[in-house]
Amino acid sequence: MITTNLYWHDSRLCEFTATVVEVLDQIEGCHIVLDQTAFYPESGGQPGDIGMINSVKVVDVSLDDDGRIIHWLEGTADFKPGDQVSGSVDWPRRREMTQQHTGQHILSQAFFQLFGAETKGFRITARAAEIDLTLELQPEQIAAAMERAETLANEVVFDNREVRTHIVTPEEAAQMPLRKESFITDCIRVVEIDDFDWSPCGGTHAKRTGEVGLIAVSRWERAKQMTRVHFVCGGRALRDYRAVSQTAGEVAMLFSVGRDEAVEAVQRLFEKNKQLVSRTRALAEMAIKAEARELLESVEAGQGWRIVSRIFDDRDLDEIKLLAHRLVAHDSVIALLATRDHENARLVFACSADADRDLNALLRKACEQLGGRGGGKPDFAQGGGPKVDELERVMASSREALQV
Repeated sequence: MITTNLYWHDSRLCEFTATVVEVLDQIEGCHIVLDQTAFYPESGGQPGDIGMINSVKVVDVSLDDDGRIIHWLEGTADFKPGDQVSGSVDWPRRREMTQQHTGQHILSQAFFQLFGAETKGFRITARAAEIDLTLELQPEQIAAAMERAETLANEVVFDNREVRTHIVTPEEAAQMPLRKESFITDCIRVVEIDDFDWSPCGGTHAKRTGEVGLIAVSRWERAKQMTRVHFVCGGRALRDYRAVSQTAGEVAMLFSVGRDEAVEAVQRLFEKNKQLVSRTRALAEMAIKAEARELLESVEAGQGWRIVSRIFDDRDLDEIKLLAHRLVAHDSVIALLATRDHENARLVFACSADADRDLNALLRKACEQLGGRGGGKPDFAQGGGPKVDELERVMASSREALQV
């Protein structure tokens, strides 16, 4: 039996009565089929409705291949075929989905009119919605294209145009100016936005475009050789605006400037930070050169080379690597350096060009003893492992191996 879908004729319908016609496998909860329903099943990129049937929560709604709309209920429930039930769709969520889906039709048509870009995919996610477009523009052209499409879409919203639905045959649909082709072979539901868009669709839609509230494009990206546009409509657009406004206000307060001056303030800080980072790197380089000289002066040569072995606590690995490079820039030097914290030990083994030792093999063995792994070249290798308590023993055995 095919369930009669009441939402096709009235997307605002949220209260209804129906008859239970089938109760399905209850291993994972109670699933029931009704003779008619206002609950929208997940399809076409729009999530299914939620709500209540009698006093039981509807947590999901799906459509099977036979046209049955299956209501997934929370926990177990005592329903049987023939029961008369009352259904109640969660209206705030339905309105949110309706705003996003109607907004998608408007935005998709805006991109099609302006750029000939077809919509090949649509999804409503937890916080936004997205469409995949055949929009082929250079990256520097995309921002302007997004603004133009967003502007046209909102003009249609502000016009508060009527949104109509038509149930037609495939032959009748073929005579309509559809934005996309329908492959349905029986009756087709076409959504018309007055003097703007015609599209075959089974989703829930507003009665007038003004109900969408606002369409705001948030970002875009390249995905699957198409342009993916992320956007929000209505209540979601309001929440997004509030979040962005709060962030902008807090940033402005940090700099003690007006909100419209925040970007310039951040740019100034960014440039100053770049200068400080550059200066810090130069000072760190000088300090590490001096540290390398002190370490070399503190060790004695053995078998023709000097072995510098040190363990540091909570030291940055990049500093350790730089120190190793500075040490082995001198002749006949082998550097066995390590840094540790509470969770991991990191090793850097290196040697100068004339030392002629395979530090890669030595480090791999040390990392195995630390419960980790590593590798590199014979003259420079790095790695580590989680057995921090073994570090001192491992470093000592590595040094002994070089002195054999």
